[in-house]
Amino acid sequence: MSTATALARPGAVLADLLPASRVRDAALVVGGAVLTGIAAQVAVPVPHSPVPVTGQTFAALLVGTALGARRGFLSLALYALAGVAGVPWFADGASGAGMVSFGYVLGMLLASAAVGALARRGADRSPLRMAGTMVLGEAVIYAVGVPYLALAAHLSLSQAVAAGLTPFLIGDALKAALAMGALPTAWKVVNKQR
Repeated sequence: MSTATALARPGAVLADLLPASRVRDAALVVGGAVLTGIAAQVAVPVPHSPVPVTGQTFAALLVGTALGARRGFLSLALYALAGVAGVPWFADGASGAGMVSFGYVLGMLLASAAVGALARRGADRSPLRMAGTMVLGEAVIYAVGVPYLALAAHLSLSQAVAAGLTPFLIGDALKAALAMGALPTAWKVVNKQR
């Protein structure tokens, strides 16, 4: 499929601009997992929280948006399974499922599929829709991560919100702003090259 055909086809995501093949899909899935693992190493501790600020949530949402729901989900599933199996690519080089922050990794699986589905509907083509897509993706991550944190760290729900959500809201707003510019701009560049 040519780039022009991919652009004309409803439901295209950025990854669809590459020539279609199983090798392409496998490479995109592995690449998305690796990107998320690398981004997780950018970790800044948050005072009074067992959860650091990392680049992994931003990477996971970009992977889902750029690859679409199916490939995005598979990419984050590979990331999660490899990390549980011992690959040290969760935040701060951690691995395994015993971390109190593992719920955020599980939330990223669902979020990547959600934002990927929205991207197939064109949510990645305008800044405002992209911001909404990122906010929804972050909400999905928190909807899984915060209750998991409460259970795993033996915190009340309000303590888990204070430790695992509130300190991250400003950073999430910045991530949404970056995505608002990055993905719609990528589509503009592609459309100009047609």
